[in-house]
Parts: sequence; structure tokens; C-alpha cells
Amino acid sequence: MTHALRPLRRSAPLAVTPLSRGVIGRTLFALAAFVAMALFALPLMAAGNPLRLRGDVTARGDTLSLGDLVEGAPAELANRPLFRAPALGAVGTIQARRIVEAAAGLGLTGIESGGRVQVTVQRAARRVGPPEIEAALKRALETGYGLDAKSVSVRLDGEAPVLLAPLDLDGQAAAVDVTYEPRSRRVAGLIVLGERQASLRVAGIAVETREVAVLTRSLNRGEAVAGADFTIERRPRDAVPTDAQGAPGLIAGQVAQRSLSAGSVLRSGDVAPPDLVARGESVAIVFETPGVSLSMRGIANESGRLGASVSVTNGASKKVLQAVVVGPGRVSVSPAPQPQPLLQASAAP
Repeated sequence: MTHALRPLRRSAPLAVTPLSRGVIGRTLFALAAFVAMALFALPLMAAGNPLRLRGDVTARGDTLSLGDLVEGAPAELANRPLFRAPALGAVGTIQARRIVEAAAGLGLTGIESGGRVQVTVQRAARRVGPPEIEAALKRALETGYGLDAKSVSVRLDGEAPVLLAPLDLDGQAAAVDVTYEPRSRRVAGLIVLGERQASLRVAGIAVETREVAVLTRSLNRGEAVAGADFTIERRPRDAVPTDAQGAPGLIAGQVAQRSLSAGSVLRSGDVAPPDLVARGESVAIVFETPGVSLSMRGIANESGRLGASVSVTNGASKKVLQAVVVGPGRVSVSPAPQPQPLLQASAAP
């Protein structure tokens, strides 16, 4: 069975009354307010994290933003500066209520303080201490005055001067406007970072140093010195003995000539090469001349190190000879020098 289709009925047109300017303005204002509230509320609803005051804060710049102080701050407000940071390297505090009031001015409420009455703020800074300051002065003295940076140390005036600088100044510290007086050895200069973005004026005395060997443990008389028994240090030249030893290659393997305490500076005569020939020891006596080389056994009558002159007894003839130590258990006897003929002047007639 088929039903006949009915035509669509058209409704009569509605009468439209034009809106006044006041109604349009109020409508637009309400719409703008609704959009603004949505923009502030939607990020917080999307984040789902409550707003909390941070604990101790480290400032890396001149100002503290909302994100530095409030955890969970919306992204569009996190970088809004609120407070001025302390001076470089200094520590300051901000009352918690002041942070809450500043956040309320941005439309943020309900910040949890976690029981904090105040927030501690420390300003981060790069610290250029005495080692860097001394290194900069030594480079300037070497370049400008020809001093050897390795043999000079700078004793700075005052108690450990420190140059505080922003963290982004990460270059090497330099010394400029350096003056040096050779007679008094006074040195002064300006320590700078970057294009003089941070500077500190310092002064001190240039001290000439030298390398010395310092014992790291005590040694008994006759004990051999190993490489781990001493260290090479640089000390002021005026504060060490003039006969202090500093060549590590000549010290290792030598023997203590007396008891030596740890921390003492090794001096000439404290250590010596070991004896290669001992008194009463059987030695090889070598006699060498051009074209002739003889070797015989003998007994050393005294001890001696390399190059020392010792007396030995020929085992066969029992004759006492003077010999030179040339190696372990080995001495050399040189032929006796031939007497030179005397020339007599002829008498005048």
C-alpha cells in the first residue's frame, strides 16, 4: 500500500527587531570576560596539579618569575617576573604572603604554602677564586714582563679574593692593566670576565719558586729511596735550602745517608748512590792498557760507590793496589804513570 507524499509546509517568516548598540556592547563584554576566564581556568584544569610554593629557590638571573616561586604555575604566566633577585652570591628571603598576593594579582588563587612562612632565595654566581686569579696574573707577567710562569707564584693580598660573576660568563679569567715592580716584586692588575662585564682589582707579590724533593715517608739510614718515597713540589726559593735537591731522576735508587723524617726537603748529602763494592768483598781487579787486558781476583779493603777510589789486595801477590770502582764487584787498576825525563840546561862557558 502506497501513501501519498505530502508537501513540506513553510512556516511564516518571523519578525526581527534590530538590537540597540548598548545591548550589543554588553553582549560583547560578557563574551570577552567569559573567554578570559576560560583561558585562565582551562590550563589549571588541564594540568590537574595544585599550585604550591617552592622551597629554597636558586635564582639564575636578576629577577624571580612566578614559575621560580610557584610550582604548577600555568605556562603563559610562568615567566612573569615578580621579585628582584638578591645580589650575586647573596641569600635573601621573601614572605610567603607576598608571593600569594603577587600571584593573586595575576588571577591565581588557592596556592598551598606547605606551612612555609617565607621562601629562601640564593643567587647563583660563578666564583673566580685565588687559583684562577693567580693563573691570570702569571700569564700576564709572562707575556708583558718575560717572567717564567712555571717558576713564579703570586701571593695575593687580603684573604682569598673572589670575583663573583653571572653564570653565563663562562670564559677564562684575564688580567688587564697589570703593573709589576721588579725591585719590590709588587704586582697589581684587574681581573675581568668577558668584555669587562665582571671585574675585580687585586694586588700581591710575585714570589720566585723552585722545584724541590719532599719525602712522603720516613727513611732509615742505608734504606734505598724509591720513586713513591718522595714528591716534587714548588716552593718559594727563599724558603728552601740552597742545596735542596729537585732532580727526581738522580734521587730514585739512592741510599739515605742518615735517618730522614717525612715532609723534609731532601738536601745534598741526605742521599747518595749505593756502594757497588763492600769492604771485605771479593772483587774482580781489571788491568787495562792499550792492547793488554788482564783480570784477577782480589779483596776490597774498603767500600765504595761508582767512581770512588778504593784500596784492594791482589789475591795472588798480596800486594795492595789503589783502584777505581767501575761496577758492582768490579774495580779498575790503571798503569802507573811513567816518569818524565828531566831536561838539564847546559852551563854557559
